[in-house]
Amino acid sequence: MHIAVVGAGLAGLTVARQLQSQGHAVTVYEKSMGVSGRMSTRHTELGGFDHGAQYFTASSDRFKKEVADWKKFGWVVPWTTKLATLDAGTSKAAGKSSTRYVPVPGMSALGKQLAHGLDVRCEQQVTALEAHGKQWLLSIRSSEVPVAATAGPFDAVILAIPADQAEPLLSVVPAFAKQAKQARLSPCWTLMLGFQTSLELPYDGAWINNSRLGWIAHDDAKPLHRAGERWVCHATAAWSLEHLEDDDERVKEKLTKAFHEATGSWIQPIHAVVHRWRYAQAEKPVDADSLWNARQKIGVCGDWFAAGLEGAGRVENAFLSALALAKSIFE
Repeated sequence: MHIAVVGAGLAGLTVARQLQSQGHAVTVYEKSMGVSGRMSTRHTELGGFDHGAQYFTASSDRFKKEVADWKKFGWVVPWTTKLATLDAGTSKAAGKSSTRYVPVPGMSALGKQLAHGLDVRCEQQVTALEAHGKQWLLSIRSSEVPVAATAGPFDAVILAIPADQAEPLLSVVPAFAKQAKQARLSPCWTLMLGFQTSLELPYDGAWINNSRLGWIAHDDAKPLHRAGERWVCHATAAWSLEHLEDDDERVKEKLTKAFHEATGSWIQPIHAVVHRWRYAQAEKPVDADSLWNARQKIGVCGDWFAAGLEGAGRVENAFLSALALAKSIFE
C-alpha cells in the first residue's frame, strides 16, 4: 500500500518505519521545519535547549528492548543526575526511582536518527482528508507555496499528531473524532534561560511546588551536551492555560521572576526566550493502544493513548501506540 503518515514526532516516525519495513511505500508529512515533534531541541549561539520532553523512562518489556537497541547504537544514554523538589525556598532530594534516558547530543537527535531512510516532507501541513474512491487525497498547505496543493491518492492515512489537531481531520470518521475530542491536551509555556556564569545550584533538575513553574532543568548537565549554563523551565498546565494567549514578553517576565524565586538565584540571564506548546499533555488519555478503521483505512496513534500504561503524554506511550497501530494494519 501507499500510506501517508501525518506527523513526524516519535509516534509518526515509529509507525512509518514499521510500515516501510513491511514493504509499504510511506510518505510522512510534517508541518514544522524538522522532525521530532515535542522531543525537540532549540539551537542557539549558547547551545541547545531541550525545550519539550526532558527525558524518558521505560517500564514495558517491549520498550525496554527498543531502548536497549538505541543505547547500543549510541543514540541514547542514561541521565544520572541530581534531582530535587523545591517548595518555598527549601530543596529536597527526589527522583531516584527510575532510570531516565536522553538522546544525545539533544532530544531531537533520536527523531533525526529514526527519520533516516524515510520520505519526510517538512513544512507541509495537512489541512483536510478527502475520500477518492477507496483511497485518500490530502490537502496540503506549505509556506513555500501560496495556494493549497493536493497529495495522493493514498491507500491509507495515519494521523500521529496531538488529539486537538487530529480531531478536525477525523471528521471523515466521526467515532474517532469523538474520541480525539475527549483526549484534549493541556498547554505548556516553556522558558529558556542562558547565563554567563554558573548559578551553582545543588541540583540539575527540580519539580517545583506552589509556583507558576512546575519543572526546571539544567540542560547542559545532560550527557554529551555542550557546556554552558542553560536552564529549561516549564510552567504548570494550569498557569499555561490561564495565560495561553498572553504575549511572549509578559510570559517571559513572569516566568523569569518565578525561576528566580524558586531557585533563590538572582543572577540575570543573558538569553531569555519563551515557547508556547499548545498541546503538551493529554488531560484524559484514550483507553486504547491506537485507533484503526480497516474499512476506510485510516488510523490514529500518539502519546495521548494509554497503550496499557498508567497515564499518557510520555515517549513510551507514543512508541507503544505506534507499534500497536502498525500491527493492526499488518493484520
